[in-house]
Amino acid sequence: MEIIKGKLDKKLIRKLKAGDEVLYTGTVYTARDQAHKRLVDAVRERKKMPFVLKDAIIYYTGPTPSKDKNKIGSCGPTTSSRMDKFTPALLGAGVGAMIGKGNRSKEVIGAIKKMKAVYLLAVGGAGAYLSKRVKSAKVIAYKDLGPEAIHRLEVEKFPLIVGIDSRGNNIYSRKSQVTGEEDI
Repeated sequence: MEIIKGKLDKKLIRKLKAGDEVLYTGTVYTARDQAHKRLVDAVRERKKMPFVLKDAIIYYTGPTPSKDKNKIGSCGPTTSSRMDKFTPALLGAGVGAMIGKGNRSKEVIGAIKKMKAVYLLAVGGAGAYLSKRVKSAKVIAYKDLGPEAIHRLEVEKFPLIVGIDSRGNNIYSRKSQVTGEEDI
C-alpha cells in the first residue's frame, strides 16, 4: 500500500506501478464532461485557468450535495472514457493524474505514457463511502454546471488503485500466454 500525502509530482508518479494500491491525502479537483470542455477551450485560448494544472489531480465525479454532517454527498467515479477526447490536451497542459473508473482509449494511454502521468481508479458504486474521505469541498469554477461544476476537494486516505502507470502498463490489458495478443 502506497501512502501519499500532498503533491503527486512526476518523481512520485514514476514510482507507481499498475495495480498498486494507494491511500491519497491532499487536493483533487472534480471535473466531468462539460467542465472538461471548458478547461480544454481555456487551454487552447490561453485563458486564465480556474486552478493550476501542473501536477493537478482531476477526479471524474459530479458530487451530490450533502444531506448530513459530511462535507459533500456521494462522490463516486464516473466512466472515464467520456473524458478521453479532452484528456490528451489536459495532460499536455500539465495535469499529472486522473481518477475515474473503466479503461481508457489507446490515445489516452499514449498520452499518459508521453506525459509521464498516471490514471488512478476509484471503486465504482462506493460514492457514499468515498464521500466520508472528503474533509472539505468548495466549488471553484463553472458553478452554472451544478454538480458538474469544478470542486476543490481535500481528501484524506482516499483509496485508489493505479490503473495505468506512467510507462503505459494497464491493469485492464494483459497478453495471452497462448497467442501473445492483448486481451482487453
